[in-house]
Amino acid sequence: MDTKAIFLPALAMAALTCIVWLRMFRVRIRQMYRDRIHPQSVATSAQALARFTESAAADNFRNLFELPVLFYLALSVAAFNGLADTPTLTLAWLFVAMRIAHSFIQCTYNRVMHRFAAYAVGGMVLWALWIYLATGLIGR
Repeated sequence: MDTKAIFLPALAMAALTCIVWLRMFRVRIRQMYRDRIHPQSVATSAQALARFTESAAADNFRNLFELPVLFYLALSVAAFNGLADTPTLTLAWLFVAMRIAHSFIQCTYNRVMHRFAAYAVGGMVLWALWIYLATGLIGR
């Protein structure tokens, strides 16, 4: 398998992060204009928390820097250790699909149990990916 292929899921995650960032930017600017929020009045996270009522996109953006950090590392470990194979790529794309579902839910209708299901499945896929990589690394 072409080692470059393992980085395509990372590219998809970067695109998702950019899309959520753009949504957060749009929502925040719109609310600042609508509610006449002066930029200096939201200079700290505590001030922003008190003023911004529409936080789903910002919450999701922050979440895209939690578990996905381990995902990006897993892809690098796979690529640099000859483990960029079909099972790794399948698990990687499944994780990306779950993150897309999670982001869609959180940034639109935000039903907690739906969002939790996508998050939990994505987390299990990520841990399965790491177990698969660990087995490949230790078994050498």
